[in-house]
Amino acid sequence: MPETTPGTTPSSVIADRTLDPAAAGACDRLARALCAGGDGRVDSPAWVARARDAWEDLPPALRRAVARFRRHSGPHGTLVIGGLPVDAAALPATPTVPGSVQRRATVPAAVLTMVACGLGEPLAYLAEKSGALVQDVVPVPGQESFHGNAGSVPLSFHTENGFHPHPPDHVVFLCLRADHDRVAGMRVAGIRRALPLLTPASREALFAPEFITTPPPSFGRTGASGPDAEPRPVLAGAAEDPDIRMAQLVTTPLTARAAAALAEFGRACEATARTLRLSPGDLVVIDNRVTVHGRTAFRPRYDGADRWLQRTYVTADLRRSRDHRPGDGHVLAR
Repeated sequence: MPETTPGTTPSSVIADRTLDPAAAGACDRLARALCAGGDGRVDSPAWVARARDAWEDLPPALRRAVARFRRHSGPHGTLVIGGLPVDAAALPATPTVPGSVQRRATVPAAVLTMVACGLGEPLAYLAEKSGALVQDVVPVPGQESFHGNAGSVPLSFHTENGFHPHPPDHVVFLCLRADHDRVAGMRVAGIRRALPLLTPASREALFAPEFITTPPPSFGRTGASGPDAEPRPVLAGAAEDPDIRMAQLVTTPLTARAAAALAEFGRACEATARTLRLSPGDLVVIDNRVTVHGRTAFRPRYDGADRWLQRTYVTADLRRSRDHRPGDGHVLAR
């Protein structure tokens, strides 16, 4: 698999694993069976429960890859699996409305939910995409310059919802359609490659609570951090393998040393980043604790065949957010 070394231009990256036709067929059959049962509501507890059971019947190669990644996400904090079913013949036009989500059972939604259950438990935020468990990542007319999932300009490096008391542990994307010109790239950079490029002074500053991270533009204001948000470090945990909470657009350094360290961290991410140019059926799992991601620019046509990813958040420990989830559901209301 091609990799990027520090100081070089990021390259495209192929899948860590591509399912063989027999395994892909088994995934397709399980996804269709999941869609055929129940009331067809992706956000219902019954759907998630059935997806959790169906996960156990997925091909062993897929389950092994996810289980190993769940235990340790490796040097890049990213897993790419190709060849998953998306039911291309049945796909409607790529959505073009703001806040688009997937509420009804489909093969891609079934694949995402099953993998989410293999990693932990699916999670959503009421203030983002109306609390849907499966969300569309598509370009929206008039929002080309929007710095979020509805835009098509470059998207800077970030971890998902780092401002929140309970950010997701993993983010899972499934590509339903590539962009017309095949230039859109998901950019990923992990702390395990970036950390050795940081000076001791920058590491010390990044571990200090000298940063404020506010909600991104795509996040509503319900339950969002206000102007009195508590300062937090960008890096936390083990000095040799820390967690990250950072979004270049909305993380503000509070001191001069914090600003210098954040800039150096950004350069380290650029130097070690990889670019994933996805094809339909490619699934990407990002360890949101140790990896930032972003996107290159692309040009949508709004002709019904634009780039279309679907996304699901995952928590490894649903209980830790119990006070934020009414009725012990999967949606954080605040």
